[in-house]
Amino acid sequence: MDKNKKLMLSIALIAATAAAMMYFHRTGMVKQCTPEGIKGYVDSCGMLGPMIYMIMFSVIPSGAIIAIAGGMAFGMGLGTLYTMLGALIGATTAFYISRLLGRDFVMKLTRGRLKSFDEGAARHGFKLILVMRLIPIIPFNLISFGAGLTNMKFRDYLLATVLGIVPGVFVFTNLGDKAMDIQSPQFLVAVCVLLLLVAASIVFKRKFNLEAFQRRLSQDKAQ
Repeated sequence: MDKNKKLMLSIALIAATAAAMMYFHRTGMVKQCTPEGIKGYVDSCGMLGPMIYMIMFSVIPSGAIIAIAGGMAFGMGLGTLYTMLGALIGATTAFYISRLLGRDFVMKLTRGRLKSFDEGAARHGFKLILVMRLIPIIPFNLISFGAGLTNMKFRDYLLATVLGIVPGVFVFTNLGDKAMDIQSPQFLVAVCVLLLLVAASIVFKRKFNLEAFQRRLSQDKAQ
C-alpha cells in the first residue's frame, strides 16, 4: 500500500472513531456510562440496538460496564457474541491505526505509555498478546496500539485477542444476564465468579513482569 493510501485509510479510521465518540458523547452514554442506562438506550434503538451496542463497545473505554449492560440487554448468548464482535472491531481499528501511522504518532497518542511493549512482541506476539488479554496488565487499547507497531501478523494478533478476551467477556455478560434477578442463586454464583476473576487478576499483576516474560520467550525461542 502506498503512502497516500495509508494516509487516507488512517484518516478514515480515525474519523469514524471520532464520529462514534462524538455521537455517544451527545447521547450521554460517555459521561453516564451505567449498565442500566446503556441497556435502556440500546433497547430504545430497536433493530439497530445490536449494531449500536457493538460500536459503543468498540470506542468507549468502560468495557466491563458495557459488557454487563450487554448481558442485561441481550442475554448470555447474544450478549457474549455482540460483546466479542465489538471488542474485535475496536482491537482491529486501533491495530491498523497504529500500523498505518507509525511509532512517532502512536507514542504521542498514547503519551509514551508503550515503552514496555518492545520489538519482542514481533517475534513472540501470539503468546504475549494472549497473556495480556487474559489478564488486564495493560489497558486494552494500549495493547492494540502496541501490537500494530510491531511486525506481528494480524492473524496471530486477532486469534490471541479472541482467545484472551473470552473469559472476561463471559464473566461480565453472565453477570449482566443474571443481574435481571438479583435474588436468584444464579446471580450469587455470577458475582462469585467475578470476584474470582478479579482476585486472579490482582495476584497475576503483582507477580507478572512484562520485560522478564519477553526475555524468557526469547530464551525459549533461541533454544
